[in-house]
Amino acid sequence: MIIENEMYLSSPVIVQATTMTLKIGSFVINCKDFDKTYKFWQEALHYVPRRPPAQGWVVLKDPTGTSPNVSVNQTEELKFGRNRMHLDLYANDQKAEVERLIKLGATIHKPAKQGQDFVIMADPEGKLFCVIQIPHASNDKSASAQSI
Repeated sequence: MIIENEMYLSSPVIVQATTMTLKIGSFVINCKDFDKTYKFWQEALHYVPRRPPAQGWVVLKDPTGTSPNVSVNQTEELKFGRNRMHLDLYANDQKAEVERLIKLGATIHKPAKQGQDFVIMADPEGKLFCVIQIPHASNDKSASAQSI
């Protein structure tokens, strides 16, 4: 990047531009029942612990390294109400994934309405997340997931 010095217009000043990169490292899920919650998310996402769980904390990582981490943090008190942030989980087969998540302890909070591509679910402690059907090449007209 070249910035012209106002006092010496004939001699430009060259400034090295630095690029700041920011990426999501981990989504943190607070919980009271640590073992139940981290095991649920580990199985739900097919993630593995980066290090063994310790003192109510674990970072679960995508074994392929292509998706952000999901961390589970044990807390004394959970806050419920309108979620300011939640996970959207994309599925090739939404129905099969919803059934699998129910077997792991999730519940359906709000089923998909006609034309919607998402189901709102709750993890074993009641924290909401969405399971979204990835559009098939021939079916790209479904409603996008909205905020919970």
